[in-house]
Amino acid sequence: MSDSAQSTKPWLNQYPAGVAAEIDHHTYSSVVEMFNSSVEKFAELPAFTNMGTTITYAQLDKYSRDFAAYLQSIGLNKGDRVAIMMPNLLQYPIAVFGILRAGMVVVNTNPLYTVRELTHQLSDAGVEAILVIENFASILERVLPDVPTKHIIITGLGDMLSFPKNLITNFVVRKVKKMVPEFKLPEATSFTDALKQGAASSFTKSELNHQDLAFLQYTGGTTGVAKGAMLSHGNMVANMLQAQTWLGVNLDVGKEIVITALPLYHIFALTANCLVFANLGGNNILITNPRDMPGFVTELGKHKFTAITGVNTLFNGLLNTPGFSELDFSSVKLSLGGGMAVQRAVAEHWKQVTGCTLAEAYGLTETSPAAVMNPIEIKDFNGAIGLPIPSTDCMIVDKQCQRVPQGEAGELCIRGPQVMQGYWKRDEATRETMCGEDNDWLRTGDVAKMDAEGFFYIVDRKKDMILVSGFNVYPNEVEGVFAEHPKVLEVAAIGLPDEKSGEIVKICVVKKDQSLTKEELIAYAKDQLTGYKRPKVIEFFDELPKTNVGKILRRELREMAAKN
Repeated sequence: MSDSAQSTKPWLNQYPAGVAAEIDHHTYSSVVEMFNSSVEKFAELPAFTNMGTTITYAQLDKYSRDFAAYLQSIGLNKGDRVAIMMPNLLQYPIAVFGILRAGMVVVNTNPLYTVRELTHQLSDAGVEAILVIENFASILERVLPDVPTKHIIITGLGDMLSFPKNLITNFVVRKVKKMVPEFKLPEATSFTDALKQGAASSFTKSELNHQDLAFLQYTGGTTGVAKGAMLSHGNMVANMLQAQTWLGVNLDVGKEIVITALPLYHIFALTANCLVFANLGGNNILITNPRDMPGFVTELGKHKFTAITGVNTLFNGLLNTPGFSELDFSSVKLSLGGGMAVQRAVAEHWKQVTGCTLAEAYGLTETSPAAVMNPIEIKDFNGAIGLPIPSTDCMIVDKQCQRVPQGEAGELCIRGPQVMQGYWKRDEATRETMCGEDNDWLRTGDVAKMDAEGFFYIVDRKKDMILVSGFNVYPNEVEGVFAEHPKVLEVAAIGLPDEKSGEIVKICVVKKDQSLTKEELIAYAKDQLTGYKRPKVIEFFDELPKTNVGKILRRELREMAAKN
């Protein structure tokens, strides 16, 4: 694949007014330099709000400095890996910026990990220290004999809330709701004590540049063992600037309030919410438990928010929660969907209720994550993932990594300063993922196509494609059709083995209206889908299995079907 294949870039003329085709990568030498600039400029402005407590940028500066000093005081050095294992709490931004300020590497860890998953990640990353919420400390206790982690910091759900809410919250969580299983970690330090020790310790500024590692961001492990994508300070700074350049035409410095419901340990919220809005002097409203939809809607009602990010299932859940449609959406100017395909039915319902277009974006853990995004000025949902963001090249290729004609489907490849350094300790996996003459193109594993104006459309994941009698069936298309049915709440399409046709289509459906029948769906499909795309098997579910950010797990549905 040659660079000459990139000579056609029809999207350049489609950029929104005021958006440059390139960013200045050297605006900041590291995420820490960006952070230092923000806490100085926006010192008195609110930075993060959670459960009724707000910390300002000045407080975030002080707390993160103290946490950084604590890590240095216990003997950790630049480049050491420190894990964070918690939901969205005020402790998260304090810890993440503290770790980075100390020159160390953040290893974001899903608090819902099993013993097997946690053991793999802490061992693979060589994690020296971990900050864990006490609700999951019992899991950590079980893995400690098998991992290199030496330093444990434990926090309670309410530790950073204002007095007396901090004491009340921790008491209720521990004693009333009994949400903290028993554990014994006698060598552990509490988060509040770590901050106190850090405040009394000296802090040595770490010199950082674009090549220094900032995050080891593990992929979900939906195929094989989870791999750590090495995201450098240069990767993260570039992607923050790319996203901000794209969105910044509509955003006001020091005035934005963003709803952060996706977990900050996930790359989408980490970059799009935490970093972008910190650089803008915005306030992140942290939602600790977005699965509690009534509580989520109540919290939304307390804020005159201007932006919200999420995945399709989150937006759909809000739309189907009583009280959401009665909220005041007059300040909302940005609704950004990513992480999975945004369905037209959900996007159109969202626009009808909120008056704000649900703009779809696309990215991967390996691209920090943003790569392609729709212009925020777009008036209506268009089904596209958008245009390449500044300083990003995209190409559709065949199996030989050769560019396909415009309009044809193939694998989407991405090149830009946000593309990871590689997979941690997995050179072969890195080589398999990269291609091109200079080996600087990332193969995404997604089937896509580009239209004449340069807009890109995701067809589906290569591994999820269903092959029926030699015809390709893409689950996204099937799901999009059934999502339009007024009695369907959620739907997932998978392939089942079949002797005659190789595979057949199965749909897994959660009802919105309990009167829905399989016969109704079969009749509906006849008007919407050609024969080989129609489901031959329909199963109703109370709920569909999802990842921590709400992406439906087709793999798990396939495994369940194989056992039956």
